[in-house]
Amino acid sequence: MTDDFCLTQVGADNLEIGLFRYELVPCEKFADANFSLYRMLGYATRRDFLKITLDDLFVNPAEKEIFLKILQRNKNIKLFEAGFKHRSGKSLCVSLTAACVFTKNRTECIEGIIQDISSKKSIQDSMLMERDFLKNLLDNIPDAVYFKDKNNRIMKVNKFYITGTGLREEEILGKTDFDFFPYEQAKQMLEDDNYVLHTGKPIVGKIEKTNLPNGDWNQVITTKIPMHDRLGRITGTMGITRDMTAHANLEAQRVSMMINALEVLGKALEMRDPYTFSHTRHVAGIAEEIARTLGWNEDRLLAIKLAGELHDLGKISIPLDILNKAGTLHDLEYSLIREHVKNCYNLIKDIKFPFPLAEIIYQHHERLDGSGYPRGLKGNNILVEARILAVSDVLEAMTHHRPYRAALGLKKACQELEEGKNIRYDSEIVDVAFKLIRKNGRKEFWIDS
Repeated sequence: MTDDFCLTQVGADNLEIGLFRYELVPCEKFADANFSLYRMLGYATRRDFLKITLDDLFVNPAEKEIFLKILQRNKNIKLFEAGFKHRSGKSLCVSLTAACVFTKNRTECIEGIIQDISSKKSIQDSMLMERDFLKNLLDNIPDAVYFKDKNNRIMKVNKFYITGTGLREEEILGKTDFDFFPYEQAKQMLEDDNYVLHTGKPIVGKIEKTNLPNGDWNQVITTKIPMHDRLGRITGTMGITRDMTAHANLEAQRVSMMINALEVLGKALEMRDPYTFSHTRHVAGIAEEIARTLGWNEDRLLAIKLAGELHDLGKISIPLDILNKAGTLHDLEYSLIREHVKNCYNLIKDIKFPFPLAEIIYQHHERLDGSGYPRGLKGNNILVEARILAVSDVLEAMTHHRPYRAALGLKKACQELEEGKNIRYDSEIVDVAFKLIRKNGRKEFWIDS
């Protein structure tokens, strides 16, 4: 911003985000703010807002000190979260992105943006509560709970299961029942799992004897149910086994539990921005077909499909007037959109998956030659799943309508991938995508899939 720049210019007052300039010397004060900012914080006029200082806004004075210290050290700060006071007395959760600048007369200022992320934090808190609820539920159930994929390999177990085996979790995951039980017993378990997989019907309250690692036998009651993806397809089984040795004659108890922690995220994105949701579904379809053609197993296919469906989830925090803006984005707006990668990574990085889902998504805008973002990774430092997502994302985005331009078409998308082969994009993955396009009559193969 220059000295004569006014935040009422270039449509700044029409943005949903707050823009400001704050002078640090000779005394702290707001020098300018757009309409969105002072209305966000409950002030009727710009004049009223310019009478206050940051001390009047920060709920916690320590947060202001930290904010200023980071600014003084780095000269800029991104997405600093803090509590702000609304004029009405209530508190808002805001995100500050700012930089230290000097005016022509060498006045030191802070310029930046402020976003009200109260709704975002509420969604995050709800999702974290859901995640914690499910984790606590699983780990505190006095039953063995286990999840298997379509190949009957164990994907996840709860603490009770691990304690019962006497093994470490890493010694269990990826194995089958044949690694832990006598052959005939494991064979019966396999038949039960396949029945659930092939029919979609649960097995409820089956009483059976099971052999423990120490050689003892006990009587258990087992329930197995099919696990479905969001399209209703069976992806594996969930089992719950309760030790009924001391209660062999009790009436069988039904246990029903379904978990799909990520469904909440997908629904939130769909309700907020149907266009982005449609784009992510298509990208997931493209990525899954490419991976399938490469001969990947069901576990890796699940990883790439889930990564495709969630890769733009971080856009849930971007204001819709920027996300769906028609026309060229300003640098500040574009940098805000680029933050969606990190936003999504931070959102899911602490959720444990049998594959590096958060890292795959974090890398999907990286390019082989280091020209991508957010970390400028090169070559083999980029996960192959992320390289597939990069090709899939470009193919879908260029082929279809975007808010800021009309669809460029499949031919242009293929031209971009061809020109970027082995430079920005993995040549093997590009060749597979071209093969699938030719196989589908040189048309988009992912629309029907």
